[in-house]
Amino acid sequence: MPRRCRCCIFCQQSFEPSPFRPDQSVCGQADCQRRRRAAYHRRKVATDPVYAQVVSDSRKKWRDSHPDYRKTYRKSHEAAADRNRQMQRGRDAKRRAEFLVKNNLALDLKRSAARGLADRPSGARS
Repeated sequence: MPRRCRCCIFCQQSFEPSPFRPDQSVCGQADCQRRRRAAYHRRKVATDPVYAQVVSDSRKKWRDSHPDYRKTYRKSHEAAADRNRQMQRGRDAKRRAEFLVKNNLALDLKRSAARGLADRPSGARS
């Protein structure tokens, strides 16, 4: 029986599926297998509320048992902390600009509606 080669969905390289797993769609490279497991995890969290709750509880438990992790990480990785600070400034500026645009549009709409009412002759109806 001839063996068929398949194309990996992550790296696009051809590979020979395992005889024990004929429906295999991902090659055996470590990076592709890591991406396969991550995709499964994301899909499972999105579709299974019980699994999502277990993941959430596990993360919370870890954070509670390591309360100083973030502080020590930021001290030992100053470049990452500086980059995060810089990126946050950009996100904050973008949020402020979006807020101003929304408020200006609302003010312009109010003004134009009031102007539309004032421009009509006193006895006219729409």
